[in-house]
Amino acid sequence: MKKTGAQILLESLRLEGADIIFGYPGGAVLDVYDELFNFPIKHILVRHEQAAVHAADGYARATGRPGVCLVTSGPGATNTVTGIATAYMDSIPIVVFSGQVPSALIGNDAFQEADIVGITRPCTKHNYLVKDVADLARIIKEAFYLATTGRPGPVLVDIPKDVLRAATTFHYPDEVKMRSYNPTYKGHPGQIVKAVKLILKSRQPVAYVGGGTILSEAALELTEFSRLLTIPTTTTLMGLGAFPEDDPLSMGMLGMHGTYRANMAVTECDLLIAIGARFDDRVTGNLEKFAPNAKIIHIDIDPTSISKNVKVDVPIVGDVKDVLGNIIKTIVEEDIEAYKKSLQPWNKQIHEWKATYPLAYKKKKNIINPQYVVEKISELAGEDAIISTEVGQNQMWTAQYYKFMKPRTFLTSGGLGTMGYGFPAAMGAQAAFPDRLVIDIAGDGSIQMNIQELATVMQYRLPVKIAILNNHFLGMVRQWQELFYDKKYSYTCMQVQPDYVKLAEAYGAKGFRATKVEEVEAVIKKGFATDGPVIMEFVVAKEEDVYPMVPAGAPISEMLLV
Repeated sequence: MKKTGAQILLESLRLEGADIIFGYPGGAVLDVYDELFNFPIKHILVRHEQAAVHAADGYARATGRPGVCLVTSGPGATNTVTGIATAYMDSIPIVVFSGQVPSALIGNDAFQEADIVGITRPCTKHNYLVKDVADLARIIKEAFYLATTGRPGPVLVDIPKDVLRAATTFHYPDEVKMRSYNPTYKGHPGQIVKAVKLILKSRQPVAYVGGGTILSEAALELTEFSRLLTIPTTTTLMGLGAFPEDDPLSMGMLGMHGTYRANMAVTECDLLIAIGARFDDRVTGNLEKFAPNAKIIHIDIDPTSISKNVKVDVPIVGDVKDVLGNIIKTIVEEDIEAYKKSLQPWNKQIHEWKATYPLAYKKKKNIINPQYVVEKISELAGEDAIISTEVGQNQMWTAQYYKFMKPRTFLTSGGLGTMGYGFPAAMGAQAAFPDRLVIDIAGDGSIQMNIQELATVMQYRLPVKIAILNNHFLGMVRQWQELFYDKKYSYTCMQVQPDYVKLAEAYGAKGFRATKVEEVEAVIKKGFATDGPVIMEFVVAKEEDVYPMVPAGAPISEMLLV
């Protein structure tokens, strides 16, 4: 029996296990929307296409399954680009379906035509323009395969309107075989033996853990590895949650706004074990002075990431979960106790750094410290809560002061630093987990970029809680202006703002505000206990800074402290 392209698209999604689509209709995809009622797939109507991609991204980060979004041609497609680039930088598996003008009109500047394949080529793992309905099922199968295997990432499938209307015999492939794409999952046994020998020779090792560890579902293996050998462990922004932060071996985040102990440990270590991380500039600071005395082991599924920024001594291409599991198996039991004993002075030194320069902030009289708000949210939310952030100071304070205990509980835009990401990402996570507490920790600048999604969370009864740290500034940019531009606050003051409590009420949600320190805990508790979406506004210190901070171009050992 023949099916139309629209039916093939939706049947393929069903077979892929896609339970939710985030989308926005338009002329080029009306045939798909006409068929949606016939399929057991929930569609969430967003209020902006950028939010659709961020929601699919948040769904993917929280679940580990690929997120899906559907948009129309032209501006519908171009509105997705920021979300696609965000997912690409952070290696998040999403599949974006865009409608396109009929094939005969492509290249004629037709109404709502845009070359979305050309536009997104630099920020997708792969993309397709479907030219024949007979190819559609195969392309969708390949799109999901590419998005979720190897180093994950976004894939775009652009489908002309005539292809959606055309019909063909439907057959969904059982598997994908691509000659040019064969990710390596098993780490080379010889390299694993080399790594183990290097580890057992070291006396000042550090495990440097990135988001690839979470993408690989390797948090348990990482925790076992670190505890087995008592190796101090630090995570990147994207790696938060991969290692429990209450563990004595946890050093918190490293890099530009990392902890003193993490940055000093990396600077002084004799072995750096990079696990699913990519040596981003926000982590390394001055490359010439990054881990200057260390041998480096680098475990990553993407061979192009190894020795890209920092030359390594033992590269291991493979899946983090597989490689760590084999490293643990390779370590001989009788070596473990002697090795742990040899690391005691190193671990003692790190504890001394922590005691001397802990994460801290100066408490202000009668003014709410934003760090205090994050600490209270962390205390009251529970370790199963899912936290998203916007970008800027709110993001860094969350990374520093929220205690992440489990993987896939922290959603943030790391590589691209996309303002407006947090709220729709929280929306996607909440759609995936309706019964879990999902909180977007936001700044007053970022939250306004996708605030229209309050209508979406109200329509679909998604009880996202938004905590706005309102300092009436574009806070992180203002901080740079304070420190490096003689306090010339050029266009960073948010002079005109909505009344966030009334704004919440205008959408039918609840809004609460804290202006005094003693009101913070009560507002959080009330917000968490309230059914449905909630805005919790905290009027915080206007010129509070994020510390520690490493100035641009400086080594990570040269931190500005409180």
